[in-house]
Formats: sequence, structure tokens, C-alpha cells
Amino acid sequence: MPTVVERAITKQMQADLTPDFAAIKQKQQTTWASGDFAIIGVTLQIVGESLAEAADIRAGERVLDIAAGNGNATLAAARRFADVTSTDYVPDLLEKGRVRALAEGLPVTFRVADAEALPFDGGSFDVALSTFGAMFTPDHTKPAREMLRVVRSGGRIGLANWTPEGFIGQLFKVIGRYLAPPAGLKSPALWGTEAHLSELFGPQATAIRATRKHFNFRFRDAGHWLQIFRDYYGPTHKAFAALDPAGRAALAKDITELLDRMNIAGPSSLVVPSEYLEVVIDRK
Repeated sequence: MPTVVERAITKQMQADLTPDFAAIKQKQQTTWASGDFAIIGVTLQIVGESLAEAADIRAGERVLDIAAGNGNATLAAARRFADVTSTDYVPDLLEKGRVRALAEGLPVTFRVADAEALPFDGGSFDVALSTFGAMFTPDHTKPAREMLRVVRSGGRIGLANWTPEGFIGQLFKVIGRYLAPPAGLKSPALWGTEAHLSELFGPQATAIRATRKHFNFRFRDAGHWLQIFRDYYGPTHKAFAALDPAGRAALAKDITELLDRMNIAGPSSLVVPSEYLEVVIDRK
């Protein structure tokens, strides 16, 4: 039987491995508010359009876009005449989405909201969508639980999540060699695996349909990609800012090597396919 001291040591070790989700979320919010993700986000619009088709968005349906960023899935659903509510916990990104919707004359409701604590009644929506958004929440169980709560029985949840094996999954592994994630924090890329999605949604789903797809990052060359993502993409922007000059140079070298290795365009341009999982979940 463990002694009092042994029990105390075990308890302390468990506490050390339990992430401080509140602190991590605050740091993540600051990260995504840094740079200007909207510049990256607009290049991903085709993912939102594909997801809207996969989720069979129909005119008049109540659609919630969670962790919407600057609104790719939001606009895709609104173009299909759905009644769309766009949410994110970074107000500036929501404002970028609002400007895009106004430019196209699309009626959309925008609301600041945390994916882990959505301010809506249960069963308020026919469909919930999230493109490369909910997957970055620190506590994976909370956004899954919230999606299941706010979507009505018989409704649908549509997700686009980077896979661990794809380019973005590998990019985060490279960054992780320089800046380790908090102990005990689950990788966002788990959302790009069928097994993890089954754990999160399976008990409340009648079906989970997952399709592996690719988004092609298209840039002039590796240096062009690096400059854009270093300046505007929150995670890489913050990673470079946290390193000393030698660390920044080493990280840039490793990312460039990853880009060159995955480039399918040859020396004249940069086309890097990044695998993601397109998921449609039918709610019980």
C-alpha cells in the first residue's frame, strides 16, 4: 500500500501532467490574433466550399460555423442560402469575415464565441461546421460535446481537419522540435484521424463519414511561403518570435527543407499538397 509521501508524489506528478487549459486557451487566442490569419484564410476557401457540399447544406437550414476565422465555411453555407451564424473567439477575424459577407451581399450573423462554451441553446442548429478551427482547441472533448449539444437530433456536423501525416501535421512536428507543447496536451492533428473522431463523436452519431482529401498550397517558392506564414500565420509567427536568431535560422532551414521535399511543382514554383480529413457526422 502506498505511503502518504508516495501518494503525495503521485498526485503531484499527475498535476504536473494535467494541462492548464485556461492558460493554454489564453495563449492560443493571443497566437491566432497575432499576424493576420485572414491573409492565409482566404487561400483556403475551396475547403469551405467542398465541406458545404459534403455536408449537403440546404437553403433555409440553420448553420453554425465554429472557430470560423475569416469565414470560409460561413460564406460557403451562406452562398447556399442557409441561415448562417459565424463564431470565433478572435473578434478581428470575425470582422474580416463580416467584410467579406458584406462585399457579396450575404446575410450572416456574426458572434464572438468560444468553441468550448457556445452561447446557444441545445438543438439550435441543423448543421455545425468547422474548417481547421475546432481541432486547435486545447480540450478536445469540450468542442465535440458543444457541437453535439447545439445540433438538433438528426442534424449534421461537418469538419475539415489536418491529418498527422499531411504537410501541416508535419509542419507542427517541426515546430514542436523547437517549442515543445505543454505536457499532457493532445495534438490537434488527432482530429485528422478516424479513431479520435470516433472517440469524440461515436456514441452520439449514427454515422461518421471521413474522406481523405488534399489542399494544395500554391506559392512562388519556399521562401515566399515562409515569408507569408512567418508574417501572418499565428503559430509560425509566434514560433519565430519566441526563438533567438540561431533558432529562427534553424527553424527556417527545417521548414524550407520540408517544403522542398513535398513540392510537386519542380523548381519553377511551389505546390505542396496538404492532406486533410473531410468529415460528416450524422447526429443521433
